[in-house]
Amino acid sequence: MKKVLQELINGNVSVEEAEKMLKTMQIAELEDFAKLDTARDIRTGFPEAIFAEGKNDQELVKIIRNCANRGRVLVTRLKEDRYINIKEKLESLRDEGFKVEYNTKARVLLIKDQEIERQGKIGIITAGTSDIPVAEEARIVAEEAGCEVITAYDVGVAGIHRLFSQIRRILEEEVKAIIVVAGMEGALPSVVAGLVDIPVIGVPTSVGYGVGTGGFTALNAMLQSCAPGIAVVNIDNGFGAAVFAVTVVKQTEKD
Repeated sequence: MKKVLQELINGNVSVEEAEKMLKTMQIAELEDFAKLDTARDIRTGFPEAIFAEGKNDQELVKIIRNCANRGRVLVTRLKEDRYINIKEKLESLRDEGFKVEYNTKARVLLIKDQEIERQGKIGIITAGTSDIPVAEEARIVAEEAGCEVITAYDVGVAGIHRLFSQIRRILEEEVKAIIVVAGMEGALPSVVAGLVDIPVIGVPTSVGYGVGTGGFTALNAMLQSCAPGIAVVNIDNGFGAAVFAVTVVKQTEKD
């Protein structure tokens, strides 16, 4: 972008030509299966992540390598067996100076060429151990977006006494937002929101059985919460919760 603008200043290209060049730069087309939004991080402050589901291994590898040309890559919902299938094809990235890290629990692949300085803090709490995979997805995304994350797992309402010391610890860290991940009846975000004076992001998970199957009971409970100050994302959407929390933190840091 700087190069195009410099060319415009030097009079080497017209305004119309510069506009066309900038528009072209915003999309990278990969054959007939992907159009990558290369300017998303400039517009939104967060680069495009790769959602692994629905893509075959060959397509996924091509997308990953193209994104790596511009820096770090985040791949979500990548099952371990699929990572094993493509792992060898990504080994050359290590030779190019990239770190390749896969988190089995979160099902997230991270490829990066440098560490990010972290500013601002986010808390992440889970109701149960079964909710941790979604929380881990949120943690990795938030950290790679430049935030420090303080976690407290398995502190749900079935043993509410476990929660209070963890809430105190998290608040002492001066976090700017708390992500609360819960399945079953989804009560924990309401409890947390009634105890803190910062934004709470509720993440319903598909953990449950009977009427709780699929996470809809937890989703409805969070949407119907009588505690103010809760934002709710979609079922199992740790990624979306992290991006929203990071946005809150960055706005707070600006102020």
